Amino acid sequence: MPSQRKPVLVLAGLPGRAAEGVERTALLLGGKPGTVVVRHDLSELRQGVVRRIVRIDGRESVTVLELAHGCVSCTLRADLLPYLCLLAERDSVRRIVLALDPAFEAEAVCQAITDVPVTGVVGRVDGPAGRSVRIDGVVTCVDARDWLADATGDETLAERGHATAEDDRTIAQLAVGQVEFADALVAFDGGADLLDRERTAAVLARLAPRAPVAWVAEPAALALDDLAWLHRRVPADARRGAPFDPHAPLLAGEPPLEPDCGVALVEFATDRPFHPDRLHSAIDVLLDGVVSAKGRVWLATQPDEVVWLESAGGGLRVGGAGKWLAAMTSRELDEVDPERRTLASLRWHEEFGDRHTSLVILVADADADEIRHALHWALVDEDELRQVRFAPERVALWTDPFGDQHEEPCDTTRSTPVAGDGASSNNER
Repeated sequence: MPSQRKPVLVLAGLPGRAAEGVERTALLLGGKPGTVVVRHDLSELRQGVVRRIVRIDGRESVTVLELAHGCVSCTLRADLLPYLCLLAERDSVRRIVLALDPAFEAEAVCQAITDVPVTGVVGRVDGPAGRSVRIDGVVTCVDARDWLADATGDETLAERGHATAEDDRTIAQLAVGQVEFADALVAFDGGADLLDRERTAAVLARLAPRAPVAWVAEPAALALDDLAWLHRRVPADARRGAPFDPHAPLLAGEPPLEPDCGVALVEFATDRPFHPDRLHSAIDVLLDGVVSAKGRVWLATQPDEVVWLESAGGGLRVGGAGKWLAAMTSRELDEVDPERRTLASLRWHEEFGDRHTSLVILVADADADEIRHALHWALVDEDELRQVRFAPERVALWTDPFGDQHEEPCDTTRSTPVAGDGASSNNER
């Protein structure tokens, strides 16, 4: 590992004015000596063609890449990661700016830099690009005119013409993910009415409470002073590309808890499990007028597994987050982060251990009481709880739409497809 890894600044934004803001930010930062700006144009990805655009010291070069599989992850593995390793070896390079195409997700890029092995780079020992570079920060650009509508919608990237038909990610998932993962935000409010601006500001403050926000009218008005102001205000404990820990507190960063312009955080916590079939029926409540929902879920039919639930607009994802501590072997417990064990000890139940449900829902146009009522309805009742305690073999026979037996699409009597095993699924209305 080089003694000094080269810093990488990641820029992200949705198609449109936010993407223009990414380009403007890259242009401003690229004027500093030793800064290399790298962008992959994925507009012809369907045809298997990607253009790598590199700017350094005022010069721009374009390299046309042909990718046999024509996918975003292939672009990462085949070109971006090896190229970062090559740049890191150049003494003339002091900083790398990644201006991401909207089809890239900053979190996925950072995770790939950290985890995906890079092989075949001449003169370099095989290993992740993170051995050669480090994430210095993630900046997301937002268009206040329509970001909130995008973040609460269910349109897919493919429907917008920004991805192949096989890509089922929604614009909302991209919008929410970009902001949640950001260390700093640039918001363009020119042309936005006052209410849109205030509601967007209220959502940003709760979705990314640690991230400072620079409000600018238009991308062309963004100046180096704005970026310097942001840089000074990024807190020391910013994520800087670190992965999200599903077992960490869900309200990190001290977001505002009081409602503002109809925007509010709804907390739902219980030490009683959900009945999986009723939860599946109730879960639509998280997809209408809700910006995001995330948290740990205890399903009665899956007593050993921590189920992770997250939504963005009309898109929902349900997957696994490992075992509950109470279901682990002593060897597995030895490998658990001490902070998680400490937090679990504070709520340990003599019979159920650390099993619990903890959800945080960010609402924009939804009724918080309706959400709480629907979720409470989905919990097991007293008779069912006795079965959980004394007849787990009977509970195992309950219908579980979140288990391996769940198939897509859902039965037509249900309006919310939910995928198991970490797959994503979008609400169709």
